[in-house]
Amino acid sequence: MGKIISVHSFRGGTGKSNTIANVTALLALMGLRVGVVDTDIQSPGIHVLFGLNEESMPRSLNDYLWGKCEIKDTAQNVTAALRAVNPAVEGEVFLIPSSIKAGEIARVLREGYDVGLLNDGFQRLLFDLDLDVLMIDTHPGLNEETLLSIAISDALIIILRPDNQDYQGTGVTIEVARKLDVPNLFLLLNKVPQAFHADEVRSQVEQIYDCPVAAVLPHSDEMMVLASGGIFALRYPQHPMTAELKRLVASLEL
Repeated sequence: MGKIISVHSFRGGTGKSNTIANVTALLALMGLRVGVVDTDIQSPGIHVLFGLNEESMPRSLNDYLWGKCEIKDTAQNVTAALRAVNPAVEGEVFLIPSSIKAGEIARVLREGYDVGLLNDGFQRLLFDLDLDVLMIDTHPGLNEETLLSIAISDALIIILRPDNQDYQGTGVTIEVARKLDVPNLFLLLNKVPQAFHADEVRSQVEQIYDCPVAAVLPHSDEMMVLASGGIFALRYPQHPMTAELKRLVASLEL
């Protein structure tokens, strides 16, 4: 059975979806079969990084949660988009997007859904798609679906910026993850200014939380210019940020 890896941040805007897309691409380069579930149902967005839009997403996670289809029917094979950038991608990538239709998002806010279906759906995806890894893009903060995702994960990656608000919120998330007995817990520092010394920031954060920092991603003008128009690690394979993302992937020991 494949492993479940959740990626979380206490606040929005940390680069969570970009990180997941890049880690997924690097895993596919290793020849793995990877699923990506966008459980940020209230503000979905990771589909953009894989070149999808509303017209190209006939099914979504919402359809499964409301009993319209099986969860495997919402999965879209997006491998071709990755291979168009780098033909060396040997694995397969399947995206389970959340709906970006205003009416669907409004329904979630108004009616909610049975969070227990997520756990069943994750397990079915691992089996039905024969996945090596299932990546979960969580909703920022701590709510019922996020706690469920964390609780069933084999590894949790928490993303934070070198910002006092992020530091405080991350402490809460780490405490919760430890109480839920997550087997493997990693921190990822993102958008670190060039003026900061990466090793010093890594050491400081590891001392604060007694938790390994798997990667320190520098602020990147190239990432800003790309503007979610693709997957950074495939476009810039020699960039220092890509090297740090590979370091993160190696930490997962898949």
